[in-house]
Amino acid sequence: MIDRDRFPVDPWRLIETRYSEDGVGETLFGVGNGYLGLRGNHIEGRGAHEHGTFVNGLHETWPIRHAEQAYGFAEVGQTIVNAPDAKVMRVYVDDEPISFDVADVREYRRTLDMKTGVLERIVVWETPSGKRVRMRDERIVSFEERHLAILRLEVVVENSDAPVTISCQLLNRQDGAGVYAGTPVEAKKGFDPRKAEKIAERVLQPAEHWQDGLRSALSYSVAASGMTVAVVADHIIETENEYTSRTLIEEDIAKNVFRVQAKAGVPISITKLVSYHTSRGVPPRELVDRCRRSLDRAMAEGVDEQFRRQAEWLAAFWERSDVRIGGQDAVQQATRWCLLQLAQASARADGTGVPAKGVSGSGYSGHYFWDTEIYVLPFLTYTSPQWARNALRARVHMLPAARRRAAQLNEAGALFPWRTINGEEASAYYAAGTAQYHINADVSFALGKYVRATGDEDFLRREGIDVAIETARLWATLGFWRSSHAVPGVGDPTETFHIHGVTGPDEYTTVVNDNLYTNVMARYNLRYAAKVVREAEEANGEEFALVRERTGLQPGEAEGWERAADAMFIPYSEALGIHPQDSLFLEREVWDLAHTPDEQRPLLLHFHPLVIYRFQVLKQADVVLALFLQGNHFTPEEKKADFDYYDPLTTGDSTLSAVVQSILAAEVGYQDLALEYFEQSLFVDLHDLHHNASDGVHVASAGGVWTALVCGFGGMRDWAGELSFDPRLPAGWPSLSFPLQWQGSALEVTVTEHELRVHVRSGEPVRFTVRDVEYVATTDADVVAPLADQGPLIAGRPTLRQFADARREDGTRLSASVPVITTAIPVIESQD
Repeated sequence: MIDRDRFPVDPWRLIETRYSEDGVGETLFGVGNGYLGLRGNHIEGRGAHEHGTFVNGLHETWPIRHAEQAYGFAEVGQTIVNAPDAKVMRVYVDDEPISFDVADVREYRRTLDMKTGVLERIVVWETPSGKRVRMRDERIVSFEERHLAILRLEVVVENSDAPVTISCQLLNRQDGAGVYAGTPVEAKKGFDPRKAEKIAERVLQPAEHWQDGLRSALSYSVAASGMTVAVVADHIIETENEYTSRTLIEEDIAKNVFRVQAKAGVPISITKLVSYHTSRGVPPRELVDRCRRSLDRAMAEGVDEQFRRQAEWLAAFWERSDVRIGGQDAVQQATRWCLLQLAQASARADGTGVPAKGVSGSGYSGHYFWDTEIYVLPFLTYTSPQWARNALRARVHMLPAARRRAAQLNEAGALFPWRTINGEEASAYYAAGTAQYHINADVSFALGKYVRATGDEDFLRREGIDVAIETARLWATLGFWRSSHAVPGVGDPTETFHIHGVTGPDEYTTVVNDNLYTNVMARYNLRYAAKVVREAEEANGEEFALVRERTGLQPGEAEGWERAADAMFIPYSEALGIHPQDSLFLEREVWDLAHTPDEQRPLLLHFHPLVIYRFQVLKQADVVLALFLQGNHFTPEEKKADFDYYDPLTTGDSTLSAVVQSILAAEVGYQDLALEYFEQSLFVDLHDLHHNASDGVHVASAGGVWTALVCGFGGMRDWAGELSFDPRLPAGWPSLSFPLQWQGSALEVTVTEHELRVHVRSGEPVRFTVRDVEYVATTDADVVAPLADQGPLIAGRPTLRQFADARREDGTRLSASVPVITTAIPVIESQD
């Protein structure tokens, strides 16, 4: 659990009271805006897990070398590039640097203020000669000015005169060696597929670099991808002490060094304004000019104005986003940290995707996954719809590449890449990558949710409809029809639509037939596409003609999609009374997770995939996720039966799992278990529960925290565009309040033990239901809906014991076991 002496509870601030160079702190105290991210590295710029400065979409490519090549395998790998580091502002007193491993540190405090967006550090240390030095540094990455970061440093020698040197630097750590790269903190050894690839060759090819007064510039082109990047830093020094300045400029380093004859108690203040610009092909020189203009504007407006605007921007963000939990300060602090991470990952992505780690680290190589649509887009849609629109436009931009990918796999329409930066498939392992065709339905699902919640029909008509059409087309050719008789030879055959050779969200079960999640979501995709095509045709003949021209839509296509959706095969086991995860899932042996040693978790780091694939064991929620996203297609009894079966089989080895398990546990009645799963998600980074928070924030899990609060405990659903609530407030929580944007109106929802209150802050009246009772709230009249209880209550948690006597359709008994690990092949002696 979290060390509360080091990280005390504060509802609006993340505070650290002891110095550490561990990579988790670099992640927790990072600042970013969705375009630019600075890891929480200390300004001394020495020991670190990863000296990280990341720009969304700035990447390098390389040819993927498969041990055995096959047609259609991903060919070009992509990984995020570490942009030049501008965080370094090294302080020397009597020409000696502060080294925290040996320094006599008298005071240390680092604070991420979630109200202002400012990261602040205060350090007081004493030199061996007895000089007491106070340092205060702070930094922001501006939300208002997408390309701007500001770092401020104040140094005071409190009790003596002393020579003080401050070396402000720009460093190419991507390619630099020695002092440029910094001293890495020892990392955990061993293979981990969640980490970014390392490129041995030089990545950043030097271009224009110069210094002009206190301004320094570095620029580069990326060797293989052809992208370009420039960084320009300007400096302001304020002090009554005498000082001189010196400079150094080379291809991979720029220094602005200030030598100060400091008087006792007289402060030295240096402000460093930094601008980053990137492009897919604009010459570096032009990017340098853009950086200059960004800095000129910021300098003209003033540094204090930038900090004021940052606080003002965040005040508006919290007004429409803050989830308030009564009487739970530790939960409140962690919740706000998660919500801030969502802003830092997406606010100024501005049409690029939202990487799995945002711009907080290099984990997962800076790739975009389905995480965005299923776990992040709900938060954006209901709190900051413009950001959701921008994220969806990133998928629109990928359509040409997605069409090419579908054709390569012998399908019509488009197939979005499982993991990507530039729109091309970058997953080298197709079984748990390309085979996850469900990403098409996930994108279409997010599109439909956004349009329903916002009423943004303009986006749907002009761009979104193309996504709906092309994703539906893929299902129409990927699936196939099968006729069968309930009783052989009796009556008319029943036609069903099947989808084979796919992988669902659970990556411990791959390339299967009729994965339930995939089929359920594909059914939604097909129906939604048919609906929007029909509505577009009825609404505007001229605009619909443009749609047909863009997509080549043919008469009868939409009707074919509806027919396939209506006939979609949904697996169900009469013997067990559950929905099998796929057509053969129940034939596998059951993995006994309860008796699997902790040292063998997560399974993906200790067992070959083929071992895992032979068992009923889940990396993350699969059927249970379908029960949440398409819950109006399942009965309460089906949800409970499925949850009871799959929960004991789910490892939670993916950080995407616990939030979904929390929501369904709350819905079916396992209230204590729901809170347990919620807290696992809430603290996944703050407690480093998966031991890889050092690689960056788990952005999807942070998004899932919002969904668990609003949909799990707040009970919000919006199936078919109808807003409804059925709360499950945890015992011990006096209240839960959250704002929502719904079809142009701003709502405030508050849940207490005995009532649910809806207040319309602005906009038109809002119609909704609370446990099937209809209400209308207006700006003049709140709705207060009485609650008799917080839903059903079931003690404990599901276990495999309840299936001890269960049998499959063929009569065989279910039994659980753990794979035996052998270190040597046993010798079987002859029995002659």
